[in-house]
Amino acid sequence: MNLVRFMNNRVPPNKRYQPTEYEHAANCATHAMWIIPSLLGSSLLHYESEDRWERLSAWVYGAGLSSLFIISTLFHTVTWKKSHLRSMEQCFHMCDRMVIYFFIAASYAPWLNLRELGPWACHMRWLVWVMASFGTTYVFFFHERFVPTLTASLESNWLCVHTGDRSCFNVGNTISKNNYKCVINSFFT
Repeated sequence: MNLVRFMNNRVPPNKRYQPTEYEHAANCATHAMWIIPSLLGSSLLHYESEDRWERLSAWVYGAGLSSLFIISTLFHTVTWKKSHLRSMEQCFHMCDRMVIYFFIAASYAPWLNLRELGPWACHMRWLVWVMASFGTTYVFFFHERFVPTLTASLESNWLCVHTGDRSCFNVGNTISKNNYKCVINSFFT
């Protein structure tokens, strides 16, 4: 079986990944097939709710989950088949990234609203939404700028701080081989 048709060439630095036709079809299918179940599940959660906190949590989580699949399906469909909408592709791509942040925040709603988690729970309720808003702002203003260097540098430097290995810090926003070594070592030590 020839698997080369499923694979894509390596992406050059500072270029966006271009999925193959098979990847586009898989992305559209796997996201679209969960739209109806997420809407039905959201309705069921809301219907089974016994008080206002459960209804609120069901609504927030259901809206986050459903919007994730709807926006992602739209983005992958426009990217794959609707070449006359290429000018809208950037907008859909940004919305796809933004809805991920809001889904992450929405997925915390049931845990933070329905459990007794102590005094920090009330602060965490708004903090996750503030963080989602920061992520959305970042995507809106800096979408696909500085991603290969700044994001990887921040992630690897965070891991270096976490592990206490100061030898892996580098100067500037470039990633050195030492950073990758530090990241790899932090997972195995």
